[in-house]
Amino acid sequence: MSGPEKASPYVNGNFDPRGPIDPSLALVPHVMRLNEHRVMRGFWPKMRKVAVRVPFAADALAVWYCARDDETPLHAKAMMFAALAYFVMPFDAIPDVIAGIGYTDDAAVFMAMLALVGKHLKPSHRAAAKADIVRLRQET
Repeated sequence: MSGPEKASPYVNGNFDPRGPIDPSLALVPHVMRLNEHRVMRGFWPKMRKVAVRVPFAADALAVWYCARDDETPLHAKAMMFAALAYFVMPFDAIPDVIAGIGYTDDAAVFMAMLALVGKHLKPSHRAAAKADIVRLRQET
């Protein structure tokens, strides 16, 4: 296949790594929408199942509220939805069904994400999360 037949215009040497990156070429908006869709579909069912067993459940809920807040910057929302999507997905580095260590990888992802963008969590996010944890634990 010759250069003109290839899908990317950058294959033929048109890419300058020192030049500005065109934001329209980034996959971030698409990946963020995909993560947001996964989270919207699976977060609450998973949280209802694991709120009692997962020690970082309150943090996950606070991140949920922060990611859905219109005042949270886009870069922070992207990282939050990525961490929440990892939590929701049934397949991850350490399967969640393994007693004792199943959620350690999820906790590590959350702690890393909070270290980077946790400053965007507001007291209102944490208060809503705490109220939900109390409610979810009373339901079980």
